[in-house]
This record gives sequence, structure tokens and C-alpha cells, in this order.
Amino acid sequence: MNTLIIGGSGFIGTELLSQLNDSAIKNMDKNPSNLFSKITTIGDIRNSKVLSENLKNIQTVILLAAEHKDNVRPSSLYYDVNVQGTQNVLEAMTKNNVKKIIFTSSAAVYGLSKEKADEKSPLKPFNHYGKSKMEAEKKIENWQKEDPINRDVTIIRPTVVFGERNRGNVYNLFRQINSRRFIMIGDGKNKKSIAYVKNVAAFIKNRINNSNPGYKIYNYTDGPDLNVKALVDITNDTLKIKPYTSSHIPYWLGVLGGVSLDVLGKVTSKDMPLSSIRVKKFCATSQFDSSKAHKLFLAPYQLEKAIKNTLKFEFLDFPSDN
Repeated sequence: MNTLIIGGSGFIGTELLSQLNDSAIKNMDKNPSNLFSKITTIGDIRNSKVLSENLKNIQTVILLAAEHKDNVRPSSLYYDVNVQGTQNVLEAMTKNNVKKIIFTSSAAVYGLSKEKADEKSPLKPFNHYGKSKMEAEKKIENWQKEDPINRDVTIIRPTVVFGERNRGNVYNLFRQINSRRFIMIGDGKNKKSIAYVKNVAAFIKNRINNSNPGYKIYNYTDGPDLNVKALVDITNDTLKIKPYTSSHIPYWLGVLGGVSLDVLGKVTSKDMPLSSIRVKKFCATSQFDSSKAHKLFLAPYQLEKAIKNTLKFEFLDFPSDN
């Protein structure tokens, strides 16, 4: 079916486009696509006219576009893009009689949950990104309720996504270990749910042709969940770092350092390599239950293999073992 990916020039979108490889797929993004320029139109979801033009003759929308980094300024951009932008997409879909949307939300809507949150867990976002994603979900839910017999909504809440060519938090951890300058904050026993980009894209692809009218929500993570120490050990083993990286500082000292850099960043208007939020996120246990998704979908890559693939690609100049 004719599908428009909105935000397909980014990390997840590029992988999804490579897996779909279909003449019926189009991409709209505010940034050009390095690999799929022929099917990409430049456009911003804050522009209703451009959205409406791109949604002509479309049957399915995959909405990936979002402001998602920790340090977006001003913070109102989270709401302008993630909330109002989503509303603009829904209005353009209504205008063009498009009834199906797959929306990538985020596990950030659960906040710093101390329990293994599933799709029925309360939403308690602690930052602007999580709050804006929660509000965007509400917009989509209300849209579906306007025509529940015909409108088809799939909400996917991935946890932290990593993989080749990504420059997010997991990559930063790998890079620090590889530099031999990594210092563990806390004891490293806190577990993390993470997701490999190729599995996330494969799940989105699975949902394009395997869904029906209704409102469905799926967490997405690749198990088994590993604690931070295990992630460090796998990295040390794969990159053959000897002796193992083992230095650490107490959690309270890490937070104090993060707060100090927060203040310095505000004074100098510069992005600091560390912040109090990043320290808290790094040291928090963040586990999510994605059994609902995995009852429908068999991930093509096991987690430890995916981690090693990424490490080899980024730091050893080896191709990923696909």
C-alpha cells in the first residue's frame, strides 16, 4: 500500500526504508536523506500545507519525526514539533481520508519507573520529551475515537535504540569505554532495556501489513535486559580491552558533577558532555515489558549479537555479522 514515512531521514527511518525497499514508499523529512534522496521530499510537520500535499493518495502514515535530544532549546520545541506537529499530521490525514497511522512514541512516557512497565502501567514522564510524547499519544487516541470503526492506530513505545551509525546514549557509553577513559557512576547493577535499530524497524514493518482498525499500543525492547556492568563487560570483551575498565565513583558524586555542569552550561550557553539528567538516567533501572510485541513478532537479531555487531562496525572497522 502507498505509505508515507514522516521523519524517515533519521536513524530509525533510514533503517526502515532500507528494509522496506518498496516503490510505494515515500519519505518526508525536514532534512535530506543520505541514502534515499529519490523518494524524499523536504518538509516540516509544522507546515500543514506541505503535509496535506504529501498525503495525497497515501494509505498509511508512519510518523517518526520528533525532537528527542536531552538538550533541545528552547524546550517549547518539544511541544511545537512532537505535539502540534502530530496534530497537524492528523488533520492532514483527515483531509486526505488517510485512516492508518503507526506512531513511534517512547518508553520515556513511563518516566523513571522502578517497576517493569507494561502497556497498562501509569504514564509518569519526568522530562519535556516524555511529556510531549504522552500528549501526542492523547492527540492520536482522540483522533481514532472520532471514527473507531475505520481508523487504525498503532503506537510503538521503544526504549533506548542503538545500532550502527547511531550517536545516542548507548554509542556514547561504547565510545567512552573504547577511549579507556570510562568511569562507572554507581555500582553498575541497574538493568537497562535497550532495542536494536534493525529489530525496531523490522517490528514497524511487521505492523504495516498486520494490523486492523483500532487503537493498539506496544512497548518495544530486546531482551534479556542487561545491567550496565554486563554491557561494559561485553564491550570490553568485544573490543579486547585489557585490563578491563573498572574505575567507578559514587552515584551522589556523579549527580553533583552533573549539576555543576548544568550550571556551567547555562552560564556559557554551551552543551556539556554530562548533565544531572544524564547521570540519573544512566544510574536508573529502566526496564520495560515488551512481551505483547514479541508474541506477534520474532526479532531477527539477538541482543548480544546486535551489541557486538555495533561495536565491530563502529570501532573495529569490521562489517556487521548479519
